[in-house]
Amino acid sequence: MKSCDENEPEASWWSGIATFIADPLTEAENERTKFLDSPEGSKVDARTITILISVAVLLTLQHYLLAGDVFVSIVQWMRSIAPDLAATLFQESNLQLSYLLYWALGQTLLYLVVPVVQILFFFRQSLTDYGLKARGFANLWSLYLAMLAIMVPIVLMVSKTESFQATYPFYRLTGEESLWPRFWIWEAAYFLQFVGLEFFFRGYLLHGVKRRFGAYAIFVMMVPYCMIHFGKPMPETFAAIVAGVVLGFMSLKTRSIWMGATLHISVALTMDLCALWRIGRFDQ
Repeated sequence: MKSCDENEPEASWWSGIATFIADPLTEAENERTKFLDSPEGSKVDARTITILISVAVLLTLQHYLLAGDVFVSIVQWMRSIAPDLAATLFQESNLQLSYLLYWALGQTLLYLVVPVVQILFFFRQSLTDYGLKARGFANLWSLYLAMLAIMVPIVLMVSKTESFQATYPFYRLTGEESLWPRFWIWEAAYFLQFVGLEFFFRGYLLHGVKRRFGAYAIFVMMVPYCMIHFGKPMPETFAAIVAGVVLGFMSLKTRSIWMGATLHISVALTMDLCALWRIGRFDQ
């Protein structure tokens, strides 16, 4: 039978985990209570309404304006009014990359630039209140490594499936094409849109509505985050539910989106490199 002294380290360990998890959630709930008890909390919360409507509008624009048929229409329009410029911008050999850059930079515009303008010039708040700060995000580096250690084996396993290989990488190498320069140009734009994505969901949306919803802001954010994965392989979409909650918690804990962005970029790069490895691109 264990003595009290022998049980104490285990109890202390579990207590530490409980405190680690509870602290940011309790802090968010306290912020909600404080806001609702204030004179401002008894009025219509225009900021929360603005953020939720903006999220719906920006995700709708993303779905319809960044689609392939819209890009084709833009290319045809450019060819009709400025054929020489269109011939330079949309060469047949660069057409795939041109569309992917259009998509990634469009994502960045909608996910990052528009909310930043709204925060600075309409809400008149600091971007650090919405997770765009570097200080403190590296405090959870061990959690980042643990999550990466979990995700990499899963990616390796899932990369065997046909649906995965049919989806990734988004930039499809042709013939004997080398990875440089087009593939890595695409990856740079891809990484940038992940920064925008993290800011949009774990910064702008999460921190923007937490004064109204407290810790439940994580789940408010998780729903649309899951939905943007519709059309991807089903395991990835289900994983987005878990990732949304975990990354939301990490953003509350650190008050920063940078660890989530780093994790997202790391996993995305792993997925693309695994896909290339599975089709034998590294054997050539």
